[in-house]
Amino acid sequence: MSFATSAPSLAKAVTATFATYCTADFLSNFLQHPTQKMDYGYFNRFIGREVDQEFWGTRTQHIVGVAGCLAITDHTSQAIYSKLFKKELCFAKSPAAFELCFAKSPAAFVAHTFLFIFSGVTLYCAGDAAFNPNHKDEDRMTTFKSETYNSYVGSNTAWFEPYVPVAVSKFAGPIAGSSWFGSALLPATLAYTTVKGVGWNDWGNSGLNELEEKMNGLGGSEK
Repeated sequence: MSFATSAPSLAKAVTATFATYCTADFLSNFLQHPTQKMDYGYFNRFIGREVDQEFWGTRTQHIVGVAGCLAITDHTSQAIYSKLFKKELCFAKSPAAFELCFAKSPAAFVAHTFLFIFSGVTLYCAGDAAFNPNHKDEDRMTTFKSETYNSYVGSNTAWFEPYVPVAVSKFAGPIAGSSWFGSALLPATLAYTTVKGVGWNDWGNSGLNELEEKMNGLGGSEK
């Protein structure tokens, strides 16, 4: 298959993955901060919240930036696996094939999961350290190193992601396990929750920016 014929389908797949990861990141905030108000920057004005920063340093920056990086590294990892082993990672195409599909290559799934999450989140951290105007120039490299370590710690908690569809299939049936919710959105949401929660201690009243602390009565900025 030539690049001209494969490019549209690849772009469609990456876009779908990006949308799934954006949704998963947004939903994970409710698991990590069930009673706290979040800062979505520009979008705060539509839900009656104060706007401090329009984009940088907000949950919206994280949602869009991380999802974009993960969509790229996810599909890149799949392409590398396909090129090295001359076969694609086994993603189920039908409910009946689901359990057998995972059983064929569990180690490859787990390795793929760690590598694409760690590389994707680290790519995001590099972009944030380089371009976020809230970081002082002299602190950018230190910020990148610190965030890369957090990325490594958090990514190690996502080993379970490939097993989530299997569990859903066991308890709710193969159709649920191979659905978009069971095989993509739920695993990604849970992985986002543990990666951010453990890697950045982003739980409850921890991990909040200054505006979030202010909105939740914890002090913070009085701008």
